[in-house]
Amino acid sequence: MDKFFFKDVSGSSTDIERLEVQSFEINGFIVKVTVEGKSGMVFDKDEDRPKRFSNAAEVRKAFAKCNVKEAVMTYDSPYEEMVGEPEKVDSEMTMPFSMTEENE
Repeated sequence: MDKFFFKDVSGSSTDIERLEVQSFEINGFIVKVTVEGKSGMVFDKDEDRPKRFSNAAEVRKAFAKCNVKEAVMTYDSPYEEMVGEPEKVDSEMTMPFSMTEENE
């Protein structure tokens, strides 16, 4: 998997084939992108770890200048494991993610 730095992909009209917003812990999101057939997480260069976003609007604003062909949000629930049940084989949900603000 490749690594994309936030400042390199967000500050221009980068063509993003797929932008995947992943729920991360309780109140955060991380982003995986596919650019020119290569997929990878978006990293914060200063900290060399995935860039965290606090809400969906922050993701939309950060990638507003990009040309996003497909955007989705994924959520992987650890509920079964938390209550002592066997882990599901596929507990991830994927749904469309709008890159436009509701009030636009």
